Amino acid sequence: MEKINDTLKKLGANSSFQERYQKMKQEVLKNPDVRTFLREQEDELTSEMIEVGMIKLYEYANQSKECNKCPNLGSCINVMQGYHPKLVIIRGRIDIQYDRCPRKVMEEAKKKKEKLIQSLYVPQDILESSFNHMDIGQDRAEAVRAAINFVKQYEPGKKQKGLYFYGEFGVGKSYILGAIANELSQKQVSSMIVYVPELFREMKGSIADSTLNKKLESIKREPILMLDDIGAETMSSWIRDEVLGPILQFRMLENLPTFFSSNFDFSGLEHHLTYTQRGEEEKMKAMRVMERIRYLAAPIYVKGPNKRL
Repeated sequence: MEKINDTLKKLGANSSFQERYQKMKQEVLKNPDVRTFLREQEDELTSEMIEVGMIKLYEYANQSKECNKCPNLGSCINVMQGYHPKLVIIRGRIDIQYDRCPRKVMEEAKKKKEKLIQSLYVPQDILESSFNHMDIGQDRAEAVRAAINFVKQYEPGKKQKGLYFYGEFGVGKSYILGAIANELSQKQVSSMIVYVPELFREMKGSIADSTLNKKLESIKREPILMLDDIGAETMSSWIRDEVLGPILQFRMLENLPTFFSSNFDFSGLEHHLTYTQRGEEEKMKAMRVMERIRYLAAPIYVKGPNKRL
């Protein structure tokens, strides 16, 4: 059996191989990311180190960095799916270090949240919604325009008001929320959509297993929070004052964008929050919650035919 070194020597002597190698080398050295690395490490690198590390440079140059060549995590082109490369120098040799890519980080965070908060599960058509495939029409033009403007203008840490979509059943309020979440994910921005009636039922059940505070903290601190179908829940003083109120108060103080969808306008939601299932009337407490919602989100009426019929 021929030794590998002898094989490499023969290849090195082959003119066709040399031509291909030189062409590959020139392409690699022209790669912007490779050039940045060589420039930043020029004091430590030698021509011999670059020559010996050419295979590593080639491997690095042809992979996606910061998800710039991958449409989604499932279509990742890298050697290790969900991990992107970083050039490093170890013991005088060029090598590659792999770290989780932004989409991998977001996917793991999403799974962690879903494991903690079951009410994150929303219909598949909402999760897959997109502005590109949305039947906008004149009825929903204002809502969609406001949603797209939010996505374009969003910057982490920047004070930015969310949106409160209200209207009849089936006009596409939740679908617009899903489209916003998907557009933000393309910018590696984490968001959380929760179905409010299920969320509040889950919060009640969390008292028994002592996970209530952990779940509340996760929801309060989410960069973008979307409360879908608020007003459809059975209202109680505890839900309003110990769950919804603290979530909104924290997000108001921290200027965290918050979105809502509801069948109620602001006046209707305030009335809903005023009366508990026991028939108690608590106007001041309802007004306090509504003050936070008004601060967090601008109301937009969504009209049109019921898409569910």
